Amino acid sequence: MTVAVGIFAHQEERRIGLCLGSLPLDRPDTRFHILVNGTTDATVERAQGFAAGRAHVIVHDIAQGGKSRTWNHFVHELLSGEEDAVIFMDGDAEITSGSIDALVADLAAHPQANAAAGMPVNGRQAQIYRRNLKVEGGLFGDLYALPRRFFAAIRERGLRLPDDLIGDDGMVAAWAHTDLERDANWAPERIVACEGAGFRCEPVSVFSPASWHMQYRRMHNYSLRYFQNRILSDIMGREGPAGLPRRMAELYGEWLPRFRPRGGITGWFDRKALARMRAQS
Repeated sequence: MTVAVGIFAHQEERRIGLCLGSLPLDRPDTRFHILVNGTTDATVERAQGFAAGRAHVIVHDIAQGGKSRTWNHFVHELLSGEEDAVIFMDGDAEITSGSIDALVADLAAHPQANAAAGMPVNGRQAQIYRRNLKVEGGLFGDLYALPRRFFAAIRERGLRLPDDLIGDDGMVAAWAHTDLERDANWAPERIVACEGAGFRCEPVSVFSPASWHMQYRRMHNYSLRYFQNRILSDIMGREGPAGLPRRMAELYGEWLPRFRPRGGITGWFDRKALARMRAQS
């Protein structure tokens, strides 16, 4: 059994040590790809400290940022295609002990599944998220796994996430649920909620300026993701993955006249997102 782990890290000098420290980096059957992208801080140097003396821990210093763009590079250029399973995780998350084995075992136990989802273990809504993952399926980008059969199909068909997509996990989940077809082919059971695999994220503190900044950026991205998802739903309903653009911005000119901001504080972030989309169209 050969496993690859992709760790996506952008400006993660504060958290990358905790993330890598939670991983079994000495496993001989696992190759760890630390995908540092678009970073100007010390993430690369700190990751290299963990990679020193470990030939199967590779630090990739990727100049251009963007998680979806980096996901494409990892899947299509860095993987050999011979891996039995590929695990995806974020560089600011810590995983619980045994998570890699649990994900691989769940994929083996459910040969028709296209993905296995790691479960959140902290945060005020962790129990709600865990329940939803069990009932409805879905993935968190913090931790999930794909079996060889499924990621091989993605590679063979040349499918790529739009480079500027916000919410790579939602799109990968849709691919898994539909078996790379249109939304009409949706089946929740194609994603397995893995109880033995968990991830811990940095808690948000009302007393921390760093937390405020992080939440502010998240709200911007959530609004942009909301509008992008409306475009994606249309494409996945009519054409499926083959209809996805190289960049979402290619479609903004067509879709912007249909969009309006929502109410309340969400509307403020929506207006920021719509202005950003207009500038990119």
